[in-house]
Amino acid sequence: MKTFTVGAIAASVTVAFVAEAAATEWNASVWGKRRAFTEHVEKVAELVAEKTNGEFTINVSYGGLSAPRENLDGIEIGAFEMAQFCAGYHRDKNRVVTVLELPFLGVNTLEEEVAVSMAVYDHPAAAEEMAQWNAKLLMTSPMPQYNLVGTGDPRDSLAAFDGMRVRATGGLGQAFEAVGGVPTSVPATEAYNAMESGVVDTVAFAQHAHLSFGTINQADWWTANLNPGTVNCPVVVNIDAYDSLSDEHKAALDSSIPEALDHYLANYAELLQRWDSVLEEKGVQKVEISDDVISEFRAKAADPIREEWIADMTAQGLPGQELYDLVITTLEQTRDGS
Repeated sequence: MKTFTVGAIAASVTVAFVAEAAATEWNASVWGKRRAFTEHVEKVAELVAEKTNGEFTINVSYGGLSAPRENLDGIEIGAFEMAQFCAGYHRDKNRVVTVLELPFLGVNTLEEEVAVSMAVYDHPAAAEEMAQWNAKLLMTSPMPQYNLVGTGDPRDSLAAFDGMRVRATGGLGQAFEAVGGVPTSVPATEAYNAMESGVVDTVAFAQHAHLSFGTINQADWWTANLNPGTVNCPVVVNIDAYDSLSDEHKAALDSSIPEALDHYLANYAELLQRWDSVLEEKGVQKVEISDDVISEFRAKAADPIREEWIADMTAQGLPGQELYDLVITTLEQTRDGS
């Protein structure tokens, strides 16, 4: 029969308690299925587990925790610790980052998209607004310029956009509305059904989403160069959960963000390289919009929507002009390598 001293028992209990207390388990709410759009979230989960020897784990849930439009609400109440959302889903809750959804900003690459997004995320106005929802901006989900897929004859002129029912959110929706389109902001997960049932004529997505949500399978054509803008979809964490992390776990999370974004960019580059073969495989016509049409579109959408956004933000006490200037300055500096 083995005997144990009281001290030994107390020590073993203490060690067990400390081990348990040191473990951190988070839940991350995203939607759809694993795809290029979620690769950085998956990579962060992988990296923090590696860096903490499994003491800090992040479980990525695809729709099991919340609907896409309710992810920020879930963060606010602490239903989960991490989430991805798109600004266009609730523009009144994330007004600052909607500067990144203004049409025709001139962002050409995913690297430029990362740079301008993170610059805006680091602005005090962005942090202050997100803090209202108990959220801390962690990283962006950079996406290329959106383009349309549609059925029937290609929509390759502004006259063809008039009356066009288009799935487009945020600034993109405003841009198409400026030329007579009828935007609807159905969630990405419902875009295929909306297209199939005729609720919309066209869908504006980045390439990965046309693949992931099946809209490319409904398409007769795709606009290769319309490039009116993109949407901004931050990944945020619950502030209380972040603040409660140990220094080691916080460092593991923070240091994983650049690595995760690099992984995301490399993964997306592979998708873009094979996009033309996807179109060919599915029999989708690649439509080049003329420079004149794009210039006309920009004239009707870019300047008026930008000026309206700046005035609206300023009236609400936000530094609208400063935020827009920050985007343009960051874009210029990124191209100059400064």
